[in-house]
Amino acid sequence: MRQAQNERMKTVYDFEVRQIDGNTVPLAQYRGKVLLIVNTASACGYTPQFGGLEELHRAYGGKGLVVLGFPCNQFGAQDPGSNSEIAQFCQANYGVSFPMMAKINVNGATADPLYQWLAKEAPGILGSTFIKWNFTKFLVRKDGAVIKRYAPADAPAALAKDIEKALAA
Repeated sequence: MRQAQNERMKTVYDFEVRQIDGNTVPLAQYRGKVLLIVNTASACGYTPQFGGLEELHRAYGGKGLVVLGFPCNQFGAQDPGSNSEIAQFCQANYGVSFPMMAKINVNGATADPLYQWLAKEAPGILGSTFIKWNFTKFLVRKDGAVIKRYAPADAPAALAKDIEKALAA
C-alpha cells in the first residue's frame, strides 16, 4: 500500500509530516515556497551544518525559502534523543528557528514516504535511491518538484546560488 501510494504522489505537497512537537502538518501549507529538506543528526560530524542551515533560513526565509529538518537516527545512531531533546539541542546550540520535524527513518522498509519519494525524484550517485548519510539535502521548487539532491558534505552556504535561482523562478 505504501509503495502504491508513493507512486501516486506527484509533488512534495501531496505529503503530510509530523512536526517535532507531534502535530501533523500537510506540506501543502508551503505551496509556492522553495523548500530545503534535510535529514539531520545531533551528534554527527556534519552537525555544525545546523548553523549554516539557520543562516540560509534567516537570509532567505523572508524571500520564500523554508528549511525543513528531519532528525534521523539511522546513521551511526547519531540522533538517539527524543524529539523534545533534539528540539532543545538544536535551539540551544545553533539557535534553530526553522521548522524541525519528528524523527524519521530515511532508508529501508520503514523509510518515511516523503523520503522514499524524494530519493526517487532525485537519485544519488549512479542512480541510487539510498540516502547516503546525515545532512543529505533536497531542494524543492515552488511548484513542489525536486530540483536537486546535495551530498552531506555540501555546506549549506554552497547552495545559496541554487536557492536564489529557485526563488527567482
